[in-house]
Amino acid sequence: MGTGCTWLWGEGPMSRHSSAMLLTPFLIAMAMAFSEASASCPVLCTCRSHVVDCSGQRLFSVPPDLPLDTRNLSLAHNRITTIPTGYLTCYGELRVLDLRNNSLVELPAGLFLTAKRLAHLDLSYNNFSHVAANMFQEANSLVRIDLSHNPCLRKVHPQAFRGLAQLRDLDLSHGGLSFLSLEALEGLPGLVTLQIGGNPWVCGCTMEPLLKWLRNRIQHCTSDSQLAECRAPPEVEGAPLFSLTEESFKACHLTLTLDDYLFIAFVGFVVSIASVATNFLLGITANCCHRWSKASEDEEI
Repeated sequence: MGTGCTWLWGEGPMSRHSSAMLLTPFLIAMAMAFSEASASCPVLCTCRSHVVDCSGQRLFSVPPDLPLDTRNLSLAHNRITTIPTGYLTCYGELRVLDLRNNSLVELPAGLFLTAKRLAHLDLSYNNFSHVAANMFQEANSLVRIDLSHNPCLRKVHPQAFRGLAQLRDLDLSHGGLSFLSLEALEGLPGLVTLQIGGNPWVCGCTMEPLLKWLRNRIQHCTSDSQLAECRAPPEVEGAPLFSLTEESFKACHLTLTLDDYLFIAFVGFVVSIASVATNFLLGITANCCHRWSKASEDEEI
């Protein structure tokens, strides 16, 4: 018994060492399998040098399990309607995201929370109706956003581009915008190119602050001023947006003086007196007619 116990005690470490040696190749194989899985390319996509191209595959949903080192992802020319919440969580190396020519209506909140390096985002040729507040939250490295050719796009929230200090190119052309808040652009100090042509702009008093801002930035910010035209009001329909001058908005700044108020009050008083006098005369006339009619009836009797 003692010998057996001594052999077990003495050989135990060697047994464990042998087991570890047997497990090592298995663990290496598992690690390699996991590495291959993490770098696998989705079906219908091509993957090469950190670029994943899934464009033009008639996809109705985004492909799962992209390579973790993806830097350029193209999902263009598909039929994608939604992006799952947290879809980009594992892809912190992503620089370019191309979602053009799909059927997107909105993006989930917090989509870009981990996309700290995303620089180029293409959302053109989709069905966006509005750009929500903080739609690009935490995507602070964005340099270019393309929202062009969204015909249903009618509203841009004043806080839509908040925090995008590095944004240089913004394309809002060929949509359904009739108004754009100045607040939406004031927080973009690095903006170089702004495309706003092809929208049905209403060039009323609310357009003046934006137009003034654009004129002040014209040396620093290139705009497609030739394509930007007024759709309303009728007196400026078809006029280039940048052809409007301060004179065009003169009526927006009309103020009444004390003399104006006194004149309006006097006119109101005269109209009131005239109305009372007219009613009085009509009453007398009606009473006289009634008496004359009654007197005529008595004479006939």
